Amino acid sequence: MAAPRAPALYSPELLALAVELADYPYDPAAIACGTARSRSCGSVIDLSSTHTGQLETIGLKVTACAVGQASAAIFAREARGMDTAAIERTLQSLTEWLEGEAPSALLPRLTLLEPARPHRGRHEAILLPWRAALDALSKPRDPR
Repeated sequence: MAAPRAPALYSPELLALAVELADYPYDPAAIACGTARSRSCGSVIDLSSTHTGQLETIGLKVTACAVGQASAAIFAREARGMDTAAIERTLQSLTEWLEGEAPSALLPRLTLLEPARPHRGRHEAILLPWRAALDALSKPRDPR
């Protein structure tokens, strides 16, 4: 009897999330801009927001694999209105989820990234949008 096959890493549903990124255009003139880069895979996410205390009108420029793009799409839909503390809590929960210590129910659609959990090389890409958000909120520009 053959062992059950693991779910495909790049499922059609995961790949479809990348299309959603077009709904979140990056604004380099926004009041809050941040960047996160993965040292393990080279993925980069630039994030813009029109608010300094919490994320509003999120914009993204994503240079990442399909897993990173899918994570950014999930982030963009779920992070609107979050402040630094909420982003830090979610980032911690995501880290615990990646280590197998938390359920995927912590964010809607996170189950689409479930096949990436055994691939430690993809973990950084999954966490990048949250890290870019922390970077953006930590250094807002003067709104002139």
